[in-house]
Amino acid sequence: MKSQIAGESTSQIEVLNISRHGFWLFLRGEEFFLPFEHFPWFKEASIGAILNVELLHDHHLFWPDLDVDLEVDTLRDPEKFPLTYQ
Repeated sequence: MKSQIAGESTSQIEVLNISRHGFWLFLRGEEFFLPFEHFPWFKEASIGAILNVELLHDHHLFWPDLDVDLEVDTLRDPEKFPLTYQ
């Protein structure tokens, strides 16, 4: 028996993996790692809450269960956004 080749993903955004250090986010062909050290509001969140992410206005990420908003540009070019949660 031979597996069929999977089709293209219909999801624009997907959480690929969660580890004790952070999680990987796949967004329209780009992959980002969000370390809990820099994004601490996700560290104690449930897996379901992290997986429940929405892409709004093509450039804005929103986790409704956590009330967390992130602009995609902060993930693409973090050097331009040096302020981090303390």
